[in-house]
Amino acid sequence: MNQRTVLPSRVVDIAEDSMHALLGVGVFVVALISTYQGVARLLQSERIYPEGAIRAINDLLFVIILLEILRTVIGRFTSGSYQLESFLVIGVIASVRSILTVGATLTLGSDISQEKFSRLLFELGVSAVISLLLVLALAVAKFSRRRFDPAD
Repeated sequence: MNQRTVLPSRVVDIAEDSMHALLGVGVFVVALISTYQGVARLLQSERIYPEGAIRAINDLLFVIILLEILRTVIGRFTSGSYQLESFLVIGVIASVRSILTVGATLTLGSDISQEKFSRLLFELGVSAVISLLLVLALAVAKFSRRRFDPAD
C-alpha cells in the first residue's frame, strides 16, 4: 500500500542534511570562540598556576566535548545515523571534566565551608559513578558491535 506524504522524502532529506550542516558549522564556530576565550582567560589570569591552569584544562575539555559533538554530526552524514558510542564518549569526557573541576576546587579551596565541602564530595562521587557506568556502557556497546557486526 502506497502512503502519501505531504512532503517528498527527498525534500525532507535535503532539509535534514542542511540543518545538520548548519549545526556542524555552528558547533565549530562555538569551539573556535571557546578556544580563543580559554586562551585569553589563561593569559589574563593573575596566577597562571594553579588557578589559571585548572581553568584552562576545564576550557580545553569543553572544546573537546564540542569537537566530539561535531564528529557525531559529521558521522551522521557518513553513516546516516547517530552512533551510541559517540554520545557515550561525550558523556565520559563531560563527567571527567566535572571530576577534575570539583577535585581542583577541593584542592585549592582552603576556606570552604563544611556544607560546601560535603556537597562537592557528593558531586565528586556521583560524577565518578557516572564515569564508570558510561565507560562500562561504552565497553558493552563496542563489544556488542564487534560481536554482531561481521564487517568489523
